[in-house]
Amino acid sequence: MCDDLTAHAEEAALAQSGLNRREFAAIGAAAILASGFATTASAKGAPKLKEQTVTFATGDGTADAFFVHPAKGKHPGVIMWPDIAGLREAYKVMARRLAESGYAVLVLNQYYRSSPAPIMNSIAEWRTPEGQAKLGPMIRLIDPAATMRDARACVAFLDAQKAVNRKRGIGSCGYCMGGPFTVRSAYAVPDRVKAAASFHGGGLVTDKADSPHKLLAETRASYLIAIARNDDARAPADKDTFREAAKAAGRPAEVEVYNADHGWCTIDAPVFDKAEAERAWGRMLALYKEL
Repeated sequence: MCDDLTAHAEEAALAQSGLNRREFAAIGAAAILASGFATTASAKGAPKLKEQTVTFATGDGTADAFFVHPAKGKHPGVIMWPDIAGLREAYKVMARRLAESGYAVLVLNQYYRSSPAPIMNSIAEWRTPEGQAKLGPMIRLIDPAATMRDARACVAFLDAQKAVNRKRGIGSCGYCMGGPFTVRSAYAVPDRVKAAASFHGGGLVTDKADSPHKLLAETRASYLIAIARNDDARAPADKDTFREAAKAAGRPAEVEVYNADHGWCTIDAPVFDKAEAERAWGRMLALYKEL
């Protein structure tokens, strides 16, 4: 969960880099390239891509999103839910990499109710007082019901695209606040969303009646739940609760604690861990082979 407790790990990572939060945030795109994650995407033989900013209707207005896919052919669709800082260059880079593996990827601006993307240029901006003041009102507009409305709209958009193979299932992946959105996507459109991956997602197990782990029986998806070690240290029972819920629901679920801290998969995060991010990425690609 992206809060004050996980901020301590970020502070330690920043201290090693010799930068403060404002300096790290100012690096922006340079931090993405320095991560090395993007450079592995354009492997020899990767397909040429087509990308654009798109808009489409939802139950709450008009959403904006980034859509990228191989220039030729039809491919399984994927909904990518960004972390708390929203759609920005880091997630475009990640979406391009996934598209090069043969997917039509839609990255939603989850804050479209308030403003077009980008809201922020890096996750480091969220940690500033100004960033939290800016996002606070926007976050409050996104409740579980709103997320499911958005998921239905995203699926409808993907299914209307020539680049999407409707004979295949749709995948969903989410980071930080987007983690539980992947489960809610599978719940909202069970006949289409067949694989969901959560990376350092928060709120997957709660005591609420609509907690994501309580929705699994009404889905038809397989799951990858990649947990940060510091999130697990705070709530060590959550992984077992999710595993048990998936087993009871008859849903395949790979639930694992990774040797990295909250935010490790997001390439512009201070705690980005390339080795563990690559491992998690590989597990997501294995999951999506089932689509």
